[in-house]
Amino acid sequence: MEGIELAAFTLISEVGTAKSLIMEGLYAARSGDFETAEEKLKESRTYLNNGHKAHSGLIQEEASGNKLEFSLILMHAEDQMMSTETISDLVAEMIRMYKEMKEIRTLAEG
Repeated sequence: MEGIELAAFTLISEVGTAKSLIMEGLYAARSGDFETAEEKLKESRTYLNNGHKAHSGLIQEEASGNKLEFSLILMHAEDQMMSTETISDLVAEMIRMYKEMKEIRTLAEG
């Protein structure tokens, strides 16, 4: 495997790991472990950045005149990257909401 296939599978693998970490962060926040939640989000950004590097390499290749063939694998990889970025933003906000809810409950209790 080389070229576009390798880049696409790298992208899928990296953002897939990022997505798993993001969801682990959400589950940790739901159970009140905000430190772990933040750590998982931070760790996920490393994998997202790796995915972006693979994606940027493909963009640079095409920009330099090497036309890339249409590929369902690449389309899937880009879809995974975009959805993971969206999920990351939403989960970060949900973690903030869980924190606020905990603070409100703590104040209400006393």
